[in-house]
Amino acid sequence: MTGNDEQVRRATTALETYTLSEEGWRTSPSETLQRVLADLMHWCEATQRGFDRSLALARERYGEERAPQQP
Repeated sequence: MTGNDEQVRRATTALETYTLSEEGWRTSPSETLQRVLADLMHWCEATQRGFDRSLALARERYGEERAPQQP
């Protein structure tokens, strides 16, 4: 995979838990991701947390995690 197999596994599990039924995906994985992000935006608004700031920090973390894989 990518060298970040654990992170990919956790994300897959979260998305599957969010919307997987016995018949399979209720929506496409891409649509599920959009729904999860939108729900997280609602949650951030309701709990007075900054979604944009959290996303910026997540992008930084992602870059740090990917850095060891760069040639």
